[in-house]
Amino acid sequence: MSEIKINKDLQVAMKAALKAGEVIMQVYDTAFNVEIKDDKSPLTEADKKANDVINSFLKPTQIPIISEENKQTGYDIRKNWDTCWIVDPVDGTKEFIKRNGEFTVNIAFVNNGKPEHGVIYVPVSKTLYYADVIEQKAFKAELTSHDVEITEVLKLSNPLQTREDNEVTKVVGSRSHMSQETLDFVEALKTTGQQVEIVSKGSSLKFCLVAEGNADIYPRFAPTMEWDTAAGQAICNAVGVDVISEDTKAPLLYNKENLLNPWFVVSKSEN
Repeated sequence: MSEIKINKDLQVAMKAALKAGEVIMQVYDTAFNVEIKDDKSPLTEADKKANDVINSFLKPTQIPIISEENKQTGYDIRKNWDTCWIVDPVDGTKEFIKRNGEFTVNIAFVNNGKPEHGVIYVPVSKTLYYADVIEQKAFKAELTSHDVEITEVLKLSNPLQTREDNEVTKVVGSRSHMSQETLDFVEALKTTGQQVEIVSKGSSLKFCLVAEGNADIYPRFAPTMEWDTAAGQAICNAVGVDVISEDTKAPLLYNKENLLNPWFVVSKSEN
């Protein structure tokens, strides 16, 4: 495989994600406490420690940061940002608490509302996904340690490739509690004569399932925030997979006044 060359900001995000994964696993292996935030979502020591680590890598870039665990900057200031980082230190805190391994570190670089670089790290399996949308390249590296040089990551990287058209359409959904809207979406696919199979994953790994060819489509008809989706959208966009708002029928945009996303569907571009 030819040598992979990656943008310096993407390298910073990769290093931050790896180091965050290391501190997350230090907490994961202890009897950690769980707090409940004002929005009723859970928070652990891992979220806080990972956020501190990621900030320590990203702040020197002098690019502003939107993180789930940072105090949010007002839109009167944010609206003037051309670029920003969008971060979820532990995406899938509920999965972390269940200790099922399906949680991630999400870091995205956004330019004028569009994700240009994305990193998703799975600390339990030491699997790193990363992408450069401008270069239209996305990779997956299976690592043996969190403490690894970027040159070694590049050697272990394989390009992501989406699924070719198959008789069975694989839809990303929940095994245990599919929303009525998602069930209706699946039924609509079936009426076109398609065989449908449901595949399930936690956190931003749902995006990775489509980007790496283990699923065809991911309908999300439930609330998400920008930090839940920005890195996953970058990884998908880099391999020709769209993340389309149900409201606008256009790609999701970032650093919006309201950081809540509309419902969306992830699927291969029809172009």
